[in-house]
Amino acid sequence: MNIVACVKRVPVTEAQPKIAADGKSVDATGIEYMLSFYDDLAIEEAIRTKEKLGGEVTVLTLGPAEASKELRDALAKGADKASILKDANWAARDARSTAKVLAKKLQELGAQVVFFGRVATDRDNSAVGAYVATLLGWSCVTDVVKLELAADKGKACRETEDGVETVEFALPAVITCDKGLNEPRYSGLKGIMAAKKKTIDELAFEDVPNQQAVAKLEPPPARKEGRVVGQGAAAVPALIEALRNEAKVL
Repeated sequence: MNIVACVKRVPVTEAQPKIAADGKSVDATGIEYMLSFYDDLAIEEAIRTKEKLGGEVTVLTLGPAEASKELRDALAKGADKASILKDANWAARDARSTAKVLAKKLQELGAQVVFFGRVATDRDNSAVGAYVATLLGWSCVTDVVKLELAADKGKACRETEDGVETVEFALPAVITCDKGLNEPRYSGLKGIMAAKKKTIDELAFEDVPNQQAVAKLEPPPARKEGRVVGQGAAAVPALIEALRNEAKVL
């Protein structure tokens, strides 16, 4: 089976972003990066699928040259191949443009099942995976917490506001992975050493222009300073009064 995990390099979750001089982008100075949390689940599920059904796993990213670090980590965990679509403009690319570039490349790679994280932890819009499936005309199951795959079909459980929904689908398919689907493995020394010898393919792609543009970025308004309304049981009436008349949550 030809299995692909699509991943994204994102700022670390504790990063404190600053607005760049143009007022439309984030100043990347001093920001550290990591693999998006949910993409770790996608890589793990791709490797587990290979271990169960055979085939090979390719990890694919659209991003900067530095994303080769995250790709090599995926190779160390058990992925067979890694490919990067080098894009200096990756941080400004919208979901539509990203999805169109990835969908075309997935067709060229001959993918049969593609795993994404449920959401990228920088943009948090959960759009690209479903967009790719729509462009390809494939089955798509999002927010998956349990998965059973066979050679030509699958069954998945996904959590919804109304409970756990179970769906059956045909391959090829796009699966977006949620917490609870698996526990990502750590890289062993043997895997790390083997990954150093593997080549990361740099693939060309036809650019797709954005359909939307950021007009302005501004920080959220500063929060009011907190205050102590009292101590112990004696503070309860004052706290209730503040919640009712100031915060207006009661």
